Amino acid sequence: MSRYAFTLFLSAFLLFGVQPLVGKFALPWFGGTPAVWTACMLFFQAALLAGYAYSHAVATRLRPRSQVKVHLGLLGLTALVLLGRALWAGSPVAPGAEWRPTGVEGLTGRLLAMLAVSIGLPFFVLSTTAPLLQSWFSRTRPGVSPYRLYALSNVGSFLALLSYPFLVEPYVPRDVQGWGWAAGFAVFLAGAIVCAREVWTRAEAASPVGATSELVPSPEETERPGLGRQLAWLALSACASVLLLATTNQLSQDVAAGPFLWVMPLALYLLTFILTFEREALYPRAACIVLLIISVGGVIRSIFEGPHFPLALQLFAHGGALLAGCMVCHGELYRLRPAPRHLSAFYLWVSVGGVAGGVIVSLLAPRFFDTYAEYPLALAASALVALVVLLPRPPELRRLERVGRNLAVLVLAAVVGGLVVAVADSRREVRLTARNFFGVVQVLESGMGDARLHHYSLKHGVITHGVQFVAPERRRLATAYFTPDSGLGLAIAELRRVRQAEGKPPGLRIGVLGLGVGTSAALTEAGDTVRFYEINPKVIALAWGEGGYFSYLKDTPAKVEVVEGDARISLEQELARGEAQSFDLLALDVFSSDSIPMHLLTEEAVALYRQHLLPQGVLALHISNVHLDLVPIALAHARKFGMHATLIVNETKRDDALRSLWMILSPSPEFSWGSTFTQSSGTVHRLELAEPTRITWTDELSSVLPVLRRPHKLVETRLIDSPPSAASMGQPASP
Repeated sequence: MSRYAFTLFLSAFLLFGVQPLVGKFALPWFGGTPAVWTACMLFFQAALLAGYAYSHAVATRLRPRSQVKVHLGLLGLTALVLLGRALWAGSPVAPGAEWRPTGVEGLTGRLLAMLAVSIGLPFFVLSTTAPLLQSWFSRTRPGVSPYRLYALSNVGSFLALLSYPFLVEPYVPRDVQGWGWAAGFAVFLAGAIVCAREVWTRAEAASPVGATSELVPSPEETERPGLGRQLAWLALSACASVLLLATTNQLSQDVAAGPFLWVMPLALYLLTFILTFEREALYPRAACIVLLIISVGGVIRSIFEGPHFPLALQLFAHGGALLAGCMVCHGELYRLRPAPRHLSAFYLWVSVGGVAGGVIVSLLAPRFFDTYAEYPLALAASALVALVVLLPRPPELRRLERVGRNLAVLVLAAVVGGLVVAVADSRREVRLTARNFFGVVQVLESGMGDARLHHYSLKHGVITHGVQFVAPERRRLATAYFTPDSGLGLAIAELRRVRQAEGKPPGLRIGVLGLGVGTSAALTEAGDTVRFYEINPKVIALAWGEGGYFSYLKDTPAKVEVVEGDARISLEQELARGEAQSFDLLALDVFSSDSIPMHLLTEEAVALYRQHLLPQGVLALHISNVHLDLVPIALAHARKFGMHATLIVNETKRDDALRSLWMILSPSPEFSWGSTFTQSSGTVHRLELAEPTRITWTDELSSVLPVLRRPHKLVETRLIDSPPSAASMGQPASP
């Protein structure tokens, strides 16, 4: 059994270890949004289905020795393909640069095609391993249940997912990860060949002319499961799959789209497979239903509280609901399992359900829902599964047990009702909702009873991305994170003052990554040029006045240019054409909800931005974030490029301002000591790292794990409290 266990464990480890890796390769090219991972998951589930279909066909239609011949041929072909990619492209799994999109159309199809070419065949081969090797095991070990091998393979998957964000992503460059994965695949090939050799040998020894290699099955084993049972497998698997992907979307849009928050839901999903398929006793039905009720209650509270709900409680609520919902679905799935003779068909139906869930979340939901409505619907479906389980009342139940069961039914029904109320309340002020590949944006109308406070705001997820008042006298005010006393406002004002003091003609050239509603255009003047880079076409349309909600771009006297597409790709293409933009200031306001597109904040990205800045040009980073402390990343970039960092914290509580943190990086140490900053009402910290830090982001090595907000300091910083002419450094300080 050990050879099967080792090969199954390793194949599962590789199968799930490569998923966050290829997702990390894809993320920077496709907008850094949660939709990247859901599209990847759709591909992985479809490839898994293809692998299970192959295993089912091979195990049921071919004799043992023919199975070995076919599968060894497939393994050999895969080895040649990986070797060819390594020699031709320089990496066994990394996609080629030709897959980088140049626009914003057809991104899902392009991403799926890229995955098929770069990782499709080896992923398909790994996906065949669990059902095929279990079939071989049951053939060579009659009477021994193969389902424990399935649980073992899920342990391998689980460990791969847990190790990636904590042990691999923060320390191992992407390219090295790819080569390490290929080496593991070579070991897997050796294990699969050993298992195939045993099947070949046993088939030859047990099959003389006129004999059969199998025991005569019992009537229970030969009876095919009915259509109703098969549809139940499909429905339970699909419900769990939708819950997994919808939970991942919900978490990714508000923290960061990346492996750390991708693998946590997937790990919980796999944990439920491990527990329920190990033995029925590990699925305590009543306890799982109680956990589902409590967790969904936490989710309802998080919907009401929005971004102010603490991250730890969000993770507990969403994670607990996912764990409990999948335990119910997979626990009932295991109770409906067939005899081992039909396990390949069982796994095929389970895989079909997984793909159905992926299709619902990735393809159907964006067409039919204008929000992430599939998430509360999946939670409600899990509660309904629990209700269906509880409704039958065996006559042997005692009165107290019946009372408890009836109470659970009522509470589950109340939970479903609470979800409906919470979702309805969250849409109370919504005037427009739009969903596309880049997420969900909403326009809200607030303060209708007060002409002074009446305004429209744009939300991406739960975070406000722009506010504009309706009253004509307040309509052109710079609001939210972009007020005149915000970091961006101070930097622009100081550039104007310096320009005037040096006798240069007025007019600044400003670049802004991230458009929002165009509020930063309110800080510009006649003679300025402001060039926005925005990937979401719906945001562009709203900022230009679609629906009549926002008018900053039309109101400004400055020249406005809007470039549609990923900001980094657009800037790289401009540089390749010899069109360096020569910005006086380049501002980054690139959050999707509260999620960080990390590829826009790496060292390579900052190096690109510097090539588009004038020699004394300033880089302004908007680092306001509920969950992540981005000060160490900004300071690491400042040290790397010899720039001087100033953190501006604006605590203004006026009706036209929101709390903001801006990090200003300037090549001149005198810039932040200008009168604009020294007379500011905001809090100004001139910072540098007290010592070198390993907390930085590059294209090859980046993780949000080190910058999650914690009660203690991440890095030691030194507060600069004197102008450069009389610089004297103080003791290590924290902003």
